[in-house]
Amino acid sequence: MAKNIFNYAIKGSDFTIIKSVELLTQHMIINNKPLGGICIAPIMIAKVLQNMGRGGRLTAGFDEKISSVIESMGVSIEKVDAKSIVVDYKNKIVSTPAYIKAKSIKEVNEGIIKLVNQLLQMI
Repeated sequence: MAKNIFNYAIKGSDFTIIKSVELLTQHMIINNKPLGGICIAPIMIAKVLQNMGRGGRLTAGFDEKISSVIESMGVSIEKVDAKSIVVDYKNKIVSTPAYIKAKSIKEVNEGIIKLVNQLLQMI
């Protein structure tokens, strides 16, 4: 994802997002639709929020580099482990760090299940 949908893995903080994906993400936020960000996806969501002139609340686990980039976009970071989620009720965004901080696939699974259940409650 960090190379195909957006080029963060190649460009770092100056990354861009495929236009159709950015427009879809903006559409979901503008229309108050629940949106989930797993693993590295919150950095893309932060860029969309920045481009929209909006703040937000996401996670990047405890990865200082990713957290710093997200915070530089005007989005707050909550540091949580792979079993946890962060909920931005204002923008209807739920995120989990998944593989960024996972010690096992079981932890990733636990965080993603919580994310999906939270999104379903927000519909």
